[in-house]
Amino acid sequence: MADGYLTTHVLDTAMGQPARALAVTLYRIEGDARIRLADMQTNADGRTDTPILPREGFAPGTYELVFAVGAYLDRVGSPAESPRFLDEVPIRFGISDATAHYHVPLLLSPYGYSTYRGS
Repeated sequence: MADGYLTTHVLDTAMGQPARALAVTLYRIEGDARIRLADMQTNADGRTDTPILPREGFAPGTYELVFAVGAYLDRVGSPAESPRFLDEVPIRFGISDATAHYHVPLLLSPYGYSTYRGS
């Protein structure tokens, strides 16, 4: 069993607050296949209540987090546009250390985003 795990945190930088109730899906990438591993939603702090990929399922490989930012922006009253500039934000990343905590945060606004490997 691995000791590592994966978490995320979404902050709405335009509103200056955590992005609450934002849907997040985790995929494992194997060749051309995307294997869905988890569907979660952020809590009031912009985090998931449990790790997105807990120790039991944690393994080195290539993964993708997909953040449903369009639905979130619609719900919080961001100016409507069709289609939205940002709807789904995919972040593809690698896990190489089975013993580490990987934290992939998303800093979000209606017209841009950034991410980094957090702690």
